[in-house]
Amino acid sequence: MSPDSVLHMLQRVLKRAGLERIRFHDLRHTFSVLALQNGVDVKTLSAMLGHYSAGFTLDTYAHVTTSMQKQAANAVGSFLSGTLQP
Repeated sequence: MSPDSVLHMLQRVLKRAGLERIRFHDLRHTFSVLALQNGVDVKTLSAMLGHYSAGFTLDTYAHVTTSMQKQAANAVGSFLSGTLQP
């Protein structure tokens, strides 16, 4: 299948659904952000995306990891203070 054919099919589906045009790269970015937010570890995600390193994946999606770092800090604070049950 030609990449152009796939792109045209995507655009037709989006148009029928009343959604704005997006690129495949936008779908890849959305997938990556949702995967990180839902607990997929960076090493696994990096391999899924074909990135050469987990560091590259983190650099690319650092805006996601900032909120995840805050959540992690809260979780660590909770279990250190004994409020989180194992």
